[in-house]
Amino acid sequence: MIAVGSDHGGYELKQELMEHLKKRGIEYKDYGCYNGASCDYPVYARKVAEAIVSGECDKGILICGTGIGISIAANKVKGIRAALCHDTFSAQATREHNNANILAMGARVVGPGLALKIADTFLDTEFSNDERHIRRINLIENS
Repeated sequence: MIAVGSDHGGYELKQELMEHLKKRGIEYKDYGCYNGASCDYPVYARKVAEAIVSGECDKGILICGTGIGISIAANKVKGIRAALCHDTFSAQATREHNNANILAMGARVVGPGLALKIADTFLDTEFSNDERHIRRINLIENS
């Protein structure tokens, strides 16, 4: 199950993303926002992050205008490794090396075509389980 969330700046892209996930047969849960009215991105970052930490969802995707604020807010939750990615290489690397559990994107930075490719890459890439990456993740988690 994929947790999906956005603020008003990411609302339209989130709608396209959820339609894309549905077409791929990927289950998701929408944690808001639910319209384009101005709202506070930390609220939705926390909802998605807590869904992952609780085990309700496996991974998450968060979208705001730039992806910066929403990724910072998500990373405040212990156990979350949210990665801001605006290209497929970063999305692949953060899954393989960092075992990132949330993808953050900026709707004002990437268009929907690229955003969907980034999301696919993030969701389809497995963690490498290399010892050096496990060691580094443990250093992040325990700092």
